[in-house]
Amino acid sequence: MPSSNLPSSQTPATRPSDAASDDQMSDQVSAVRAFNRFYTRKLGVLDQQLLKSPFSLSEARVLYELAHSGELPAKAIGIELGLDAGYLSRIVQNFDEAGLIARKPLATDRRQYQLSLTAKGRQTFAKLERTQQDDIAAMLRPLSSDDRKRLTGAMDTVERLLDRPRTPAPTAILRDPRPGDMGWVVQSHGALYASEYGFDSGFEALVAEIVAKYMTSYDASRERCWIADIEGRPVGSVFLVKASDDVAKLRLLLLDPAARGQGLGQRLVAECVAFARACGYRRMTLWTQSILTAARKIYVDAGFRLVATEPHRSFGQNLVGETWERDL
Repeated sequence: MPSSNLPSSQTPATRPSDAASDDQMSDQVSAVRAFNRFYTRKLGVLDQQLLKSPFSLSEARVLYELAHSGELPAKAIGIELGLDAGYLSRIVQNFDEAGLIARKPLATDRRQYQLSLTAKGRQTFAKLERTQQDDIAAMLRPLSSDDRKRLTGAMDTVERLLDRPRTPAPTAILRDPRPGDMGWVVQSHGALYASEYGFDSGFEALVAEIVAKYMTSYDASRERCWIADIEGRPVGSVFLVKASDDVAKLRLLLLDPAARGQGLGQRLVAECVAFARACGYRRMTLWTQSILTAARKIYVDAGFRLVATEPHRSFGQNLVGETWERDL
């Protein structure tokens, strides 16, 4: 492919067809269910008693809430844990009979009870907590330090993604590249486009060529790269490079799937437009693919217009290349 046709930006978006999206969702649901089966089996939570204790998982969670929150209304525990009122009532009754909890009527509603652990309840929970700590430590001990960090990092990602309704998304910053970021740009392009569009390794090689050229001939007065960063982790990129004295070229716009839906693509493109205008360029151009619908919308919103299309076969796929431009 001629150098003048190198890709300027290609942002993974929705899959090319609804059928493909349905297949992907089905595969993802199966993957989550398989992980649930593995993890519950690994932790032994399907046993009648948790960690060889006298308690079920739900009973252990009730003890945990009381141990870490002091006094709590029974209703609040049920809401927090999603427990049926009747089931929770039986747990509370069993704990009361075993001397693990004390309960007293709420001053505001004598039908509701305030629960707290007794001295025996605190001792019982402490023993359960030690057992759980020891069992988890035994599971982690065979792993290397790096693997333990990877495991806990992956768990943090799962929790953050699935708890989004209750946890505000962290704010992304746009910054200059740091050592290692350029490698991330190449690897992320290769992995995402292979996963979402079936691109072969030729695309990753092409991105590596573009990045290498940028690094070796970088003109700080007229060129720039921005990295989108969330909590110290790169999640997006865009480059603005010199095509001629009057024309700037937008390239390698990318967003990690976890960072989509936050307007980051628009922010990255807006930075390019503002920088190009400040540098004295008179026009901006980019080259993308027709299948990248999310990217095309970003360009339309940023004032770009489609000026040319050309079918081509690249990266193992039949594609339609598009040239977009806007005046500054």
